[in-house]
Parts: sequence; C-alpha cells; structure tokens
Amino acid sequence: MAKRRRRRSSGKRTRRQVQGWSIAAAAVAVVWVAGNWAAVWPFVVAVPAVIVVIGAGWLLWRAHRDAVSQDREWRAREEAKARELSMTEVDALDWQDFERFVADLCRRDGCTNVVVSGRSGDLGADVVGHLPDGRKLVVQCKKYAPERSVSSQDMQKFVGTARLEHGADVAVFVTTCRTFTKAAQGLALRQDIAALHRDLLGAWVRGARLETLIPLSGRGDGRAKRNPPA
Repeated sequence: MAKRRRRRSSGKRTRRQVQGWSIAAAAVAVVWVAGNWAAVWPFVVAVPAVIVVIGAGWLLWRAHRDAVSQDREWRAREEAKARELSMTEVDALDWQDFERFVADLCRRDGCTNVVVSGRSGDLGADVVGHLPDGRKLVVQCKKYAPERSVSSQDMQKFVGTARLEHGADVAVFVTTCRTFTKAAQGLALRQDIAALHRDLLGAWVRGARLETLIPLSGRGDGRAKRNPPA
C-alpha cells in the first residue's frame, strides 16, 4: 500500500512539474512575441489563416466527393430501373420473337448477314451473322424466367457446337434470366463464351454495343478473322 501511495504521489508531482513547465514556456513565448510583435505578427496572422483555408478546402473536397458518390449511386439505381423497364417488354416476347429481337440488336450494332434459325434442332445456333470486323458470330438465345439460372448443361451443349459445328469466331450465350450457375459461368470463361445475363442484355437493349459487352463476361472474341461471304 505504501509503495502504491508513493507511486501515486510521484506521478502527481511529475504531472504538476510538466504543467508548470508548460505554463512557464507559454509565458516566455507570450513575452517574446509581445517584444517582437512587429516582426512576428505576419506569421501569427498567416498561420491561422492558412489553417482556415486548408480546412475550408478539405470540407469542400469532402462535400464534392460525397455529392459525386451520391450522384453515381442515383444514376446506377436509375439505370437499373430503366433496364428493368426495357426488359419488361422483352419478357412479353415468346422465344421465337426473342430470337428475332436479338437478331435486330445484332443488325443495329453493324452485324451483317444476320440469319435467325427459328427452329428446334439448330444445334445452338439461334442467330448467326458477322461482326463489323468480319468475325463470324453465333448466338444462343434462351428465353427463361428472370428468377431462373442457366445451367452448366445448357452451356455444355452450346460449347460443343458453337465452334465445332458452326465455326464461330465469337460465341454469345444470351438469356433473359438473371444468372448463370457457377459451373456454367466457369465453363463459359474457360471456353471463350460470352455469357450475357439479364442485366447485360438490358444494357444491350438500351444502346450498349455488343462488342463492348462481350469482354464483361469472358473474352468470347475468337482471334481468327474471317471475311463475310459475298
């Protein structure tokens, strides 16, 4: 107990000494500034002014950053709403009209020789054409409910025919559902299949060009360049 009291007493003395030195140093500083006021007053005035300017600039930057962030979030929400409104019209199409609609999107983006199969047994080639740079495009269209997912079996069938059967340079699997299963997405990435789910399709519907969407879901952009048939 005695040792504890001695330690507390020693700590109090140390704090009082530090406080006393601080007060003495402050007093000396005040006396020195008062004696040299003519020389130091610009610095005394300038330092707080600089601090105020820096603080105001930081506050403005922070407010601007927050405003930009809020604007981006608002735009993202509005774009998502617009995509969904556009997709509502797509959802009303039957599977054959959906294939023709996808073909129209391809033509809009400058594709040539665009043909719609429009029949069963097409071996995954629902839409065939050529990109503006001459590469052959093969598209598999799946008109699924939004809550469904594209399975790996669906993707496997397309992988097996897109290039071997149809000679695709660019193979695209486009669907109205929201997701591909993890296995289907992994297969698409490994096999250079561009997997366009509902959100990417919505962006395509609203004006994004196909060639800008392809890199967002695996490369899907075969390297061989072919010229379209005459």
